Amino acid sequence: MELNVSTASQEGHAVVTATGELDLYTAPRLQAALAGLLREQIDRITVDLSGVEFCDSTGMNVLLAAMKRLKEQGGSLDLAAPRPAVRRILQVTGLDTVFTVNDAVPALDAG
Repeated sequence: MELNVSTASQEGHAVVTATGELDLYTAPRLQAALAGLLREQIDRITVDLSGVEFCDSTGMNVLLAAMKRLKEQGGSLDLAAPRPAVRRILQVTGLDTVFTVNDAVPALDAG
């Protein structure tokens, strides 16, 4: 299965929407999108996981690495709306205490 990644940003806040499966083969696509935002000096990133049906350790490592780099730049990375399977991975690995996990995706102001 593919992974589709799209990005919307406004005033230093970006929402990265991932849909599909986040695994060894597709994680570089998300990694590239996050790396691009880090270069743009975005200080707050929310990763919308509502469309991610599966995530393996490679996907989690991409998210962790991006969060670490963003924190080093004084920013933050949050996860939003993970499906039950992805939420379970976060809980089993203890990453639900590392990441800020929101139930809903924050809206970017349209004004």
